[in-house]
Amino acid sequence: MKPKVFVTRKIPREGIDILEKTCEVKVNPYNRVLTKDELMKEIKKIDGLLCLLTDTIDKEVLDEASDLKIISNYAVGYNNIDVEEATKRKIMVTNTPGVLTDTTADLTWALLMGIARRIVEADKFTREGKFKGWDPMLFLGSDVHHATLGIIGFGRIGKTVAKRAKGFEMKILYNDVQKAPKEVEKELGAEFVSLEKLLSTSDFVSIHTPLSPETHHLIGEKELRMMKKTSFLINVARGPIVDEKALVRALKENWIAGAALDVYENEPYLTSGLSELPNVIVVPHIGSASIATRTKMATMAATNLVAGLNGKVPPNLVNKEVLAYLQ
Repeated sequence: MKPKVFVTRKIPREGIDILEKTCEVKVNPYNRVLTKDELMKEIKKIDGLLCLLTDTIDKEVLDEASDLKIISNYAVGYNNIDVEEATKRKIMVTNTPGVLTDTTADLTWALLMGIARRIVEADKFTREGKFKGWDPMLFLGSDVHHATLGIIGFGRIGKTVAKRAKGFEMKILYNDVQKAPKEVEKELGAEFVSLEKLLSTSDFVSIHTPLSPETHHLIGEKELRMMKKTSFLINVARGPIVDEKALVRALKENWIAGAALDVYENEPYLTSGLSELPNVIVVPHIGSASIATRTKMATMAATNLVAGLNGKVPPNLVNKEVLAYLQ
């Protein structure tokens, strides 16, 4: 009998094809996130779950999953899953690292350039028929070249963002829980500094750290007030890293010049007042949204899941300690 698999949202067909070769597959038929009750109903009697960041897999959900052997997360992050609880229940958890690094770094730069040069504002102005000819004071923005870029979180994506910054001859500062090797710093021209120095001296602050209890509201009122009035905040990591209410106030009162966001504290909802502000760009969590990358994520997630169901160690196993229970 084929193992039963549930996929919580439609994903690129290439991933489903991999699953269907060896599994009995059911895909969420609705073009929306399932409610918790719906998810708990679907998770009964399945062997494998392929889920998204929008699915919360907590103890209550896992209580319904008596036959579950593996959870394959269609994302690099996995803060939506209670990994500790899954491990206790001998359930493998996997993710899709690496594949979205360049694509997410590309979006970071799109947002950075867009907010610096007021691209969204200017586009709206032009579409509304307000453009009456060249004006020396029209939509004056900020230069990116030779500016200082502060990167919070210097993992795969943070380093890739820094690599692109070299082309703009930017000064690169970074802050992380640990310093990068000296050869990496030299290669990227990046300098390790305290968070306080990074915030107070950077023209652009770009967030790439994982969400954890330590990074929740890492950027709040105190930190936003440290930033220069001419600086910009970019977040393509996780929404709750930024205190969104404090950010709205900072943008309204011009503590900083602007912000560009791909993620939100209470997705898909935005804090009141945020979307009305002209000095912010808001896009709907599209950091990895290229055709090639989303397809690769689908095949990687499917491959992880099939490997686990076939008694093999998945290529991207998050909770390696679970192997001790399975031997």
